[in-house]
Amino acid sequence: MDSTLSLLFGSITLAGLAPAIRRRWLLSRAKHPSLGGHSRMARRVARLLPGYAYDETEFFDRDGAPPALVAQRRQAMQALSETLQQRHARTIAMTREAREGISDLQFTSRYRVPYQFSPLVQQWLPIGAFWSSSNGVTLTDLDGRSFYDLAGSYGVNLLGYDAYKDLMAEGLRRTQDLGPVLGGYHPVVVDNVRRLRQVSGQEEVSFHMSGTEAVMQAVRLARYHTRRSHVVRFCGAYHGWWDDVQPGPGNPQAPGQVYTLADMSERSLAALRSRRDVACVLVNPLQALHPNAAAAGDSSLIDSSRRAGFDRAAYTAWLKSLRALCTERGIVLVLDEVFLGFRLAPGGAQEYFGVQADLVTYGKTLGGGWPIGVVCGPHRLMRRYREDRPADVCFARGTFNAHPGVMGAMSAFLEHLDRPQTRALYEGLDERQDARAALLNAELARHDLPVEVKNLSTVWTVNYTRPSRYNWLLQYYLREQGIALSWVGTGRMIFSLNWHDGDFGDFVQRFVSAAQAMRSAGWWWGDAAQSNRDIRRGLLREMLARR
Repeated sequence: MDSTLSLLFGSITLAGLAPAIRRRWLLSRAKHPSLGGHSRMARRVARLLPGYAYDETEFFDRDGAPPALVAQRRQAMQALSETLQQRHARTIAMTREAREGISDLQFTSRYRVPYQFSPLVQQWLPIGAFWSSSNGVTLTDLDGRSFYDLAGSYGVNLLGYDAYKDLMAEGLRRTQDLGPVLGGYHPVVVDNVRRLRQVSGQEEVSFHMSGTEAVMQAVRLARYHTRRSHVVRFCGAYHGWWDDVQPGPGNPQAPGQVYTLADMSERSLAALRSRRDVACVLVNPLQALHPNAAAAGDSSLIDSSRRAGFDRAAYTAWLKSLRALCTERGIVLVLDEVFLGFRLAPGGAQEYFGVQADLVTYGKTLGGGWPIGVVCGPHRLMRRYREDRPADVCFARGTFNAHPGVMGAMSAFLEHLDRPQTRALYEGLDERQDARAALLNAELARHDLPVEVKNLSTVWTVNYTRPSRYNWLLQYYLREQGIALSWVGTGRMIFSLNWHDGDFGDFVQRFVSAAQAMRSAGWWWGDAAQSNRDIRRGLLREMLARR
C-alpha cells in the first residue's frame, strides 16, 4: 500500500513539474547560442580573458607576415603617426591633458581597437577628442583641420548641426523669461505633448533627462501594471547602460530578472507564449541592421567575421508577429526608439514598420540638441498609482524633467519636423541612402579593396571581405583622409539628412583613398588559405598561452 501511494504521489509530482520543465526547455531553445545570449557564461568568459599587450616586435606580424612586409608596416605606421600628430598637435595635446581627469576618455582611448594592440596604438596613433566648430556636414578641430562628420553625435545629429544651433537658440529664446524654473511647466509643454501624441499614436507622455531613464521608466511601468517580474530583450540589443538591460560583460552586477532571447526567431515566440512571468518585451529596431549582434565596434574586430545587412520585409514580419503575440499574452511591447526615432520616418519606427507599440521611448534628436528622454503610452500603462490602493505607487520624477530650455528646443524641433521642406527630406530617403551605399561599394569593388558597407537608411556599418587581424586600422587611415568616426570606429557611420551629392562624392573619394593607403602599407596581406576561423583559433591558443 505504501509503495502504491509513493508511486501515485510521485506521478502527480512529475505531472505537476512537466509544464515547468517544458517552459524551461522552450526558454533554453530560444536563447541565442552565442555568448550574447548567455549572460552568465559571458561574464565567466570575460573574467578568464588574460590581460596582455603586444610589444613592438609582436605588433606587426600577428598574421605571420614575411620580414620584408613587417618592415614595410613599421615604416607605414611611423608615417601615419607623424602625419596625425603633426596635423592635430593642439587637439591631441588637449586630449592628453583632459584624459587624466575624464574617465570616459580613458575608456574610449583604451577600447578603440582590440586590447592587445591598444597600448601601442594609443602611443603611436592618438586621437583628439576636442572640436572647435561645426558647419554643414563637417567638424573642425583645434588645429583648424576639417573632417566629414560620420560620428553623428551618437545619433543626435539628424538634421545637421546648423539646424540644431538654430533650434537650441530658438528654444532658449522662447523660454528665457521663465529661466530654469523646475517642477512647474512652461506653456510650450502643452504643444509638445499634443505633437508627441500625434507622432506616437499614444495618449500620454512623460519627460525624462536621457534615453536610458526613459527606458527604465517604461520597464517600471510595465512591471507595475502587469504585476509580472521579467523583461525580455533580444541578443545584442542596446537599451541604455543600466544593469537590468545590459547583462554579460560590461555590467558589474549579476543578471537580474531578464531573459535574453534570439531575435527574429520562432523559438523566441514559442518561449514567450509559454510564460506568465514576462512583463514586457524590449525591441530596439536598430537591430534590424545586425540581428543578434551587438553594435559593431572595432575593439572586437579581431578578424573579418563582422556581418550586417537590412531586410525590411523580414524585420517587419517579425515585429508584427511579436506584436500579435504580446497582445495575445498580455505582454507590454516596448519599442525603444531612443536612437532610431525620427531617422526612418517623421513618425519613427512605428510608422516605418507599420507596428504600434504599447509603450514607445524617444530621446537623442527630439530635444533639439539638448538632453531628453520621453515615454509615450496609453492611460492604462502610464498611470503611476492605483486609486483603490493609495499607497501602491510607481514613482518617477526627476528634478530636471521638462526643463524649460529643453522643452523650448523640443518645441522648435517638432515644429521643424512638421515643415514641408523637412518632410521632403524623408521622401525617397531609403532609395537615396541605398544608392549611395551601392556607389561606395562599386568604387571599393572596382579597386579590389576588401571592404563593403551595409546600411539601414542613414546608419551604416563597414564589413570586411577577406580575413585579417588588422581591419581595425582603417579608422586611422580614414582619420588621415579627414573622416571623423565615433570611438567605436568603422562599426557605425551615421549620416545626417543635410548631406548633398557633392559632399558624398568627396567622401567616397576619401574613403577609397584611405582603404588604398591601408592596402599599400601591407596591412591586408594574408595567406590565401587562412580563414576567419583560423584567426580565432590562433588567437585562442595565444590567450591560453598567456594565461
